[in-house]
Amino acid sequence: VQLQASGGGLVQAGGALRLSCAASGRTFSSGAMGWFRQAPGKEREFVAAIRWSANMKYYADSVKGRFTIFGDNAKNTVYLQMNSLKPEDTAVYYCVGRSVWTVEYWRSIHYDYWGQGTLVTVSS
Repeated sequence: VQLQASGGGLVQAGGALRLSCAASGRTFSSGAMGWFRQAPGKEREFVAAIRWSANMKYYADSVKGRFTIFGDNAKNTVYLQMNSLKPEDTAVYYCVGRSVWTVEYWRSIHYDYWGQGTLVTVSS
């Protein structure tokens, strides 16, 4: 199973970026795909997740209203549209997948599959 993330880069505060993640090797139609991030010197934190079977989306409070997760279940692809970016959004962003849904979707320990990470840098 591979999760290939892309789309990171350098952007000024207030700008936007879109991250993409394509999964191969298995489907997550009964589970979830999402994003975590890790800033330098900080713990990894939940960003957003999508539960395909219920078409439900979940967000961390810190990104709610600015980030949007969406995707195509049939193509095993998920995106993270990030608007109104702030310097504190600077981090390595990881695409994740889980085969079976969990109510503790915000906990990284529940995700079996991780992408390689893509760096997002927001300058002030």
